[in-house]
Amino acid sequence: MTKVFLLNGHHESFGSPGTLNAGFAARAAGFFEAKGWEVRQTATAGAYDVAEEIANLLWADVVFLQMPLNWMGAPWGFKKYIDEVWTMGMMGQLSNGDGRTSDAPKKNYGLGGKLSGRYMISATGNVPREAFNDPAETFFGGMSEEDLLRPMHLNFKWLGLEALPSFMAYDVMKNPEIESDFSRFDTHLAQHF
Repeated sequence: MTKVFLLNGHHESFGSPGTLNAGFAARAAGFFEAKGWEVRQTATAGAYDVAEEIANLLWADVVFLQMPLNWMGAPWGFKKYIDEVWTMGMMGQLSNGDGRTSDAPKKNYGLGGKLSGRYMISATGNVPREAFNDPAETFFGGMSEEDLLRPMHLNFKWLGLEALPSFMAYDVMKNPEIESDFSRFDTHLAQHF
């Protein structure tokens, strides 16, 4: 049976209760459970035990992250989770330090990960789809969604996990298309799992 560890990285801020991210997380959990997969979940804004979170990462075949974009990156509550959980597991359970050895102190930085599963990022953002992949859009200057998520991808690569294509719900505050986003999300999951 495939094991999925689902992380809801939403952190309430500026009155956003996290309903949309909770909705995507619940949809993902339902999708995986319908396939007969075992699902464990953590909401990183709540209380969690670091040792138990490390055990969940070791247990999982797939790590699924649902999060909003906050100032072009992860919410601070999820960053805190990474700082606590990844760091505690860095010297043994999740990775062999930063991957370098005394024989090759300048090579293989970031390649000490001990996990061998896959991961997927699903993000919500108040950015229109048209802002990406278009050099004429000055702010991102042609960047893709995956370019914007690169720091998060590197965090998962640090653990040795393999990336699956990310999902993004666009313009969720100014021009939301929630039902369409849920439909695209369902299709995205079905294509990659």
